[in-house]
Amino acid sequence: MAVRPISITGEPVLHERATEITEFDDALRTLVADMFETMDTAPGVGLAGPQVGVGLRLFVYSFVDDDDRTWRGVAINPTLWQSPLSIEPLDDDGESEGCLSIPGERFPLRRADDVLLRAVDLHGEPFEIEAHGWLARIFQHEYDHLDGVLYADRLEHPFGKVVAKTIRKSSWGVPGKTWMPGVDHPEG
Repeated sequence: MAVRPISITGEPVLHERATEITEFDDALRTLVADMFETMDTAPGVGLAGPQVGVGLRLFVYSFVDDDDRTWRGVAINPTLWQSPLSIEPLDDDGESEGCLSIPGERFPLRRADDVLLRAVDLHGEPFEIEAHGWLARIFQHEYDHLDGVLYADRLEHPFGKVVAKTIRKSSWGVPGKTWMPGVDHPEG
């Protein structure tokens, strides 16, 4: 296992639809192990292939819910169904999320409360998870990465304007920017 550099917004692989996985081999198992190591070192609760420069449709996740149940796994070639979005006012604190590809920043974003994730595991075996709350948020966030969408792309005014300014100020938004978990300070 190895920690891989995390791509920062502007890297083309982050802004393109990832490709379906067809080979379930040692290279894929190594990639997944590296992604877990990278996510844990960052630290994060999810990490998608494009975030480590690999344009494949997979993500890893690790989260402990309010019932102390640990959710840790890999979703390969996932599909995601989500419940309708709430029309209640956005909770700036309770609905705030961050992204390892926009390091050090957090902004509120409305996500569906409930999702159904269907994917295959490292052996190509199908599974599904009904997720609620933060686990549902994690799945939506990581699934977006597989379609070339970063959470900043979904932010409403004034948060979208603030993150755009932060990206410019940090000299991000161009190809070639990465940071190394456990080595670099993620805010720059």
